[in-house]
Amino acid sequence: MKFKYLILLFSLPLLVSCKSSFMAIERHTFDNSDEAFMCYLKSQNIAITDSNRVDILNGAHAKFERMLQDINEAKHHIHLEYFNFRNDSINAVVISALAKKAAEGVEVRALFDAFGNISNNRPLKKKHLEEIRKQGIEIVKFDPFRFPWINHNHRDHRKIVVIDGKIGYIGGINVADYYLEGLEGIGKWRDMHSRVEGEAVAKLQNVFLAMWNSETGENVGGAEYYPQPTKNGTSLVAVVDRWPKRNAEQMRRAYANAIHAAKDSVQIISPYFIPTYIVRRAIKRALKDSVDVEIMISSKGDIPFTPDAAMYTAYKLMKKGAKVYLYNGGFNHSKVMSVDGKYCTIGSTNLNSRSLRFDYECNLFIFDDETTDSMLDCYKKDKEESFLLTREYWKSRPLWNRFCGWLGYILTPIM
Repeated sequence: MKFKYLILLFSLPLLVSCKSSFMAIERHTFDNSDEAFMCYLKSQNIAITDSNRVDILNGAHAKFERMLQDINEAKHHIHLEYFNFRNDSINAVVISALAKKAAEGVEVRALFDAFGNISNNRPLKKKHLEEIRKQGIEIVKFDPFRFPWINHNHRDHRKIVVIDGKIGYIGGINVADYYLEGLEGIGKWRDMHSRVEGEAVAKLQNVFLAMWNSETGENVGGAEYYPQPTKNGTSLVAVVDRWPKRNAEQMRRAYANAIHAAKDSVQIISPYFIPTYIVRRAIKRALKDSVDVEIMISSKGDIPFTPDAAMYTAYKLMKKGAKVYLYNGGFNHSKVMSVDGKYCTIGSTNLNSRSLRFDYECNLFIFDDETTDSMLDCYKKDKEESFLLTREYWKSRPLWNRFCGWLGYILTPIM
């Protein structure tokens, strides 16, 4: 199975020509959906890296335990890019670990989003940043608010860590206690992250350094940040990054074409499921072609109005044939998708306009049966805490909630 992928990687230029647009692939000309989608990525000049190992980390406890271990073993540099570092206990643990490495001479750079910081109830304030910098950690706020305070439409929503240029982390988990402890009124906060070794780490390093250098005016780079990659895995991995005004359509087109390539099944978990037209269209076409599409959203939410809009959107797709699962074990913040059990994606991207039209986002698209199976195992466990959306359940909801859902659907381009 892995040998097939290697042959495909080097033979992509000989495959059917792919146009650089949505629905570029004619999937029926390919035997497998992974071949079709890789052809699409190749047409967009998105590199497909070789010899990677990707571990799916199911939950914040697994993520922080593994990441802190890797931080403690860092030798040269640690790079972190998050939507927010909430000023709480897990942040204190992470900062303490980073300070220890900085004292040993390891370069530590951290980047966080200005809006993400003020949007949580325990933001990092100026005095906190001064204390962190005194410990040898370079920490920078992305796009600080400036008068008249309307400059921050494009937010850095990525969650990336790169350690020594050899290990990368990417997924949906910020540095905040509620990922570990849950939230009052919502309960458990579910999420997934991933750890990657191999050639894909250099692509994550590119993403971080491009943002860091753009924001600071520095020119950090060089061979010391790109060591020879560890080759202890067999996964092919594409790093798809969205940088507003540079490649604004790249993420939503990648999602749409990944779905369009499906022949048998698609499983999606998205916390704010209000996808743009291009993604909805791909799902509808998959359903029309008898692909089994399953969508998991949460019955609860952390943002008012959004759960109603997500349920309305999912209900419309349910009427087209999708199975919609309402996660009832808290709030499922995971941002993952699998296709045909052959490939999957994990990253920071929500399937809503905020992520797909405005924000800086980054995802791995992973071509590997074993990794995809691992993600599907997590999905199946979440299904055990979910129930199916039905017409009867929809009609039993208060009229006001259904109206809010309809209004949110109408406002999809800005939500």
